[in-house]
Amino acid sequence: MATTHPVPGPVLREARLRLQQGGTLPLEAVDERVARSWQRSLAAGLTPASGMHHVDHLSGSELRQSLACNIDLINHSQPVMEYLFEQVRHSHSMVVLADRHGTLMHTLGDADFLGKAERVALQAGACWHESQRGTNAIGTALAEACGIEIHGPEHYLERNDFLTCAASPIVSATGELLGILDISGDQRSHHPHTLGLVNTAARMIENRLFATTCRHSTCLHLHPQAHGIGTLAEGVVALSEDGWIMGANRQALAWLGLRHQDIGATPIARVLDTRIDALLARAASQHDSPLVLHRKDGSVLHALVRAQPGQRVAMRSTTAPRRSTGPATPPEQDALAQLDTGDAAWRAIADKARRVCGKPIPLLLHGESGVGKELFARAVHDSSPRRHRPFVAINCAALPEHLIESELFGYSPGAFTGARKEGSLGRLREADGGTLFLDEIGDMPLALQTRLLRVLQERQVSPLGGGAAVAVDFALICATHQPLREAAEAGRFRADLYYRLNGLTLILPPLRQRSDFEALTRKLLRELGGEPPLDIAPDLLQALAAYPWPGNLRQYASVLRTAIALLDAGETTVDWPHLPDDMLALLRPAAGPQAAPASSPALATPPTAMAPSMGPDQKLADISRAAVQQAIQNARGNLSAAARQLGISRQTLYRKLG
Repeated sequence: MATTHPVPGPVLREARLRLQQGGTLPLEAVDERVARSWQRSLAAGLTPASGMHHVDHLSGSELRQSLACNIDLINHSQPVMEYLFEQVRHSHSMVVLADRHGTLMHTLGDADFLGKAERVALQAGACWHESQRGTNAIGTALAEACGIEIHGPEHYLERNDFLTCAASPIVSATGELLGILDISGDQRSHHPHTLGLVNTAARMIENRLFATTCRHSTCLHLHPQAHGIGTLAEGVVALSEDGWIMGANRQALAWLGLRHQDIGATPIARVLDTRIDALLARAASQHDSPLVLHRKDGSVLHALVRAQPGQRVAMRSTTAPRRSTGPATPPEQDALAQLDTGDAAWRAIADKARRVCGKPIPLLLHGESGVGKELFARAVHDSSPRRHRPFVAINCAALPEHLIESELFGYSPGAFTGARKEGSLGRLREADGGTLFLDEIGDMPLALQTRLLRVLQERQVSPLGGGAAVAVDFALICATHQPLREAAEAGRFRADLYYRLNGLTLILPPLRQRSDFEALTRKLLRELGGEPPLDIAPDLLQALAAYPWPGNLRQYASVLRTAIALLDAGETTVDWPHLPDDMLALLRPAAGPQAAPASSPALATPPTAMAPSMGPDQKLADISRAAVQQAIQNARGNLSAAARQLGISRQTLYRKLG
């Protein structure tokens, strides 16, 4: 209630008059919430004697439109309102439902009170916002966001003094204000338990709405006592596939010490000693007995997990729920942001990827070998709602053609000679609930492209050797250095698969085009060097920045890793003497004659072959071929060693030689 003991009407009327005349309110006479409401009413230009001249009332068509917009709220509220009205029938009262703006949507009332109610427009279509009606239970509950009772002269407008009203907000599972439930009646029929009755009825409506809107979620039903689960007093939490709280009723928020603002930003493991995989495993086991969970303060909550049938099947297959909702990590904290070292083009690409995280849109990453396509794909996964589920990476160019089918799709026991007796899930099923990354997708054989297309269309995997098809749910990211559109037009790649993969194409810039070379270098030194922090000689950094890096980030990281390993004890600056001989040979022409001191041990013997200088008319392809040939020469024809020096794969080296 607004006041612990009813304040006499004359005292309240005198307090209203003092406020209107610019005086202060005696706090002992007026509840602080009522006092705030009176002040808001005064600021809205209302006076206690205000009439009904400027009060909004919806027309017939406007009311029908408003009813249509609030149909779910009305449908779930009507049965509860009818029950509530049975409790207050013959008490000169009415039950009222208002929308989030204070406009009355539906009313039920005693016939002997409806006439009085109509005189003050307690009827559908009327607005009872504080700015128009002054202090009243509906408008003040909206403003204060809590249940409240306004009795007699606590109403700001004198014409409403005959009323006693109790109202409670109705909020959604995510904390959105949906409307107000109210009981209004003759003040002579005031009952001290009316507000409690309205609060309880509002919670009933909220729970009905929760059950509908979260019916596809995994739900955790909570209560300090096991037999309290399933009652109106239980707390209910809706969880995303990766364990984030996506909805909660008021009781759950109170027990978990959360606010509505925390919904969508709090994993269940932060407030209870459990994880989503354990909860889903419990749901899959179909145990009806509650779990015992501990809050962070050590106190106990009993919990029952309820998941949809499809989710339980998924758990039996050691996979995740089928939904992919949940909050993406805020950009300033996510894994993509951690890779960002300042290049504007890279940042724009990351922002596009971030926008489709959690949506059923496949990503197709283009870029030269070594630009970090897998690193980028993993960061997208780690920034998405699926970040706590598997990230499965497959290099389609590295798998032998006769193994790629069984590797991707799995196989039944005894499917072929040499197969494991227990069979294999396959990488597609391992990625269920998470993200599948197919690197070098352009190298996938045509026959396998057909099977992959079928999986993407049907969202099911059929293992080799027979057996029932198994449903799968994964985010798909593919990568290639090849122009897939041209390959599809030439018939080397299935056009229908290309269009299926090409949800959002992103082209990662090569290292030579990035504007953040110095910041990227210092980030790599931190990651590769550890403590103490490492520096790099300015002239060396300049020479490194001028080099075209045919192997991109992979090659550059390999060079820095080797240089760090060659540091003497106590050295903290990477300099020319720490570079491998082949890199010295490649960098020295680009850096000029002062690239390294004459006394540098690494340059005491000139290299047997030097890369050509980078003239303005020289093509990048020529420089790349020169770097490859130099690496092969330094490795004495060992192609594997040459590939390692360049930081590229053998397959990429073969393509560059071809």
